Amino acid sequence: MRLSGSVISGDITFNDAVLSNPGGTALHASNLSGGADLHAERLRAYGRLNLPGVRLPGRLNLDGARLSNPGGTALRASVVASALYLNSPERIEGDVTLRGSQLEFLFAPPGIWPDRVRLDGFTYARLGPHEPAERWIDVLGRDTEGFVPYAYEQLTSAYRRVGDDAAARTVQLAKERRHRATLAWYARAWGHLQDVTVGYGFRPTRAAVWLLSLLLVGAVTYAVREPAALKPAESPKFNSLFYTLDLLLPIVDFGQEKAYASQGAYQWFGYALVVLGWTLATTIAAGVTRAISRQ
Repeated sequence: MRLSGSVISGDITFNDAVLSNPGGTALHASNLSGGADLHAERLRAYGRLNLPGVRLPGRLNLDGARLSNPGGTALRASVVASALYLNSPERIEGDVTLRGSQLEFLFAPPGIWPDRVRLDGFTYARLGPHEPAERWIDVLGRDTEGFVPYAYEQLTSAYRRVGDDAAARTVQLAKERRHRATLAWYARAWGHLQDVTVGYGFRPTRAAVWLLSLLLVGAVTYAVREPAALKPAESPKFNSLFYTLDLLLPIVDFGQEKAYASQGAYQWFGYALVVLGWTLATTIAAGVTRAISRQ
């Protein structure tokens, strides 16, 4: 069926229709303009639905539709509409391309999406149904164009609009991890460090856990084996906790590190604390900067 360039003043209805052209195009409706909604509820389409440049003041309703075009594209649409309902009773067979579509509301459960999608430039304000972020992240990971930052930003915005900040942070973390795979080895190594320590700034409690763990290990280690005083007559009383803090935190000075020096393996352990402290502090600073930039 061809409706290319058609201008229809009212509703367009394909409810319960069967369009069959396996391996080809079942419906070609490029630059179609409707006056209200396009209803295709319970539609059965064997072949491609090709809907580039479609404009609707209302909804594109594919609720209950079955789309099948194995080995090809089942749905190709760049639609400007108030909403798209893509609630199929079964998983779509064939690729789905929604690049350039602009919607106020998208209702499409994650379970119906195929293994191959194209979502670059796909804009929506609200998303339904409300699902855990991990399910939608899995859909974004199927984009045949690889890492598409715009898709992650759209999903983040949708979660923030409904007040689910935890899900929004999860999406941003997934974005950073996906981006990491595209970087050079040294950048990937730095990315792994940021991920493990502070979750790229989206898991700030990790930094506190790392610092407390290192502080505890250092305090116990130096309590068991106190370092030698450089000037015994002038040195303050040794405190293993504050000595470890002096090593770990580059901008803190309690006077312990300058007054005492470890020997042998304990000296190398101190060097390790210094390196870890600097690295962790730099990573935390990067995470805080990113958090401030988001605000």
